[in-house]
Formats: sequence, structure tokens, C-alpha cells
Amino acid sequence: MHFYRIPDRYLGKVVNIHPSLIPAFCGKGYYGERVHRAVLDFGAKITGCTVHFADNEYDHGPIILQRSVPVEEDDDDESLAARVFESEKLALPDALRLLAEDRVIIDGRRVKICPLQTPR
Repeated sequence: MHFYRIPDRYLGKVVNIHPSLIPAFCGKGYYGERVHRAVLDFGAKITGCTVHFADNEYDHGPIILQRSVPVEEDDDDESLAARVFESEKLALPDALRLLAEDRVIIDGRRVKICPLQTPR
């Protein structure tokens, strides 16, 4: 996996999805099945996915939204990855919708979600 620097003019505009609840199980080396193996090895009871703005550190940018996924007793890497992927398929469109509706405000490390404005 390669890391590409994001030019300053694109900071706050590039979105990434990560298969854990950042700040847990993230950073350099945590991608794909490695994330789910780490979750299981640690004995975590909840995992999930995070949609965040990408910056110039691994899995570090301001968090737009997260979805949780329970870790089941009989989970293995594959079963956990499949359930987290299902949550990612919901989370990414939700985050993109918020961005398209101009409801996202970045305030330092925090992301504020504005209410949907109804036409008058």
C-alpha cells in the first residue's frame, strides 16, 4: 500500500473510508484483512467503519461519520470483513450526501453536521 501526499488545495476535499472505528485499529499497516485480524486478536466487542477527510497522515483526518458493527463470538476475518463492508456501503453514500447537501463544516479536528434546510 502506498501513501500519496495530498496537495494543500485538496485538504478537506478528499474523503477516505476505513474499516474500523478510528482512532482504533488504524494507521500505517492497518488495511484490508489486517484490520479485522487485529480487531479479533485484541478481543474488541465492537468495530465498524469510519468515513473521514484524508490528510497527510494515515487514517488521521477529521471524522465525518462512523457506523458500528458488533463483533460476534464466531467471527473470523472473513465474516467480520463482510459485515463491516455492508456498513461501509451505507456509510460512504451517507457521507457523500451530507457533503453534496453542503451540511459539513470542518472545525479543526471536528466535523459539524448541519441540519438539512427545508425550502420556504
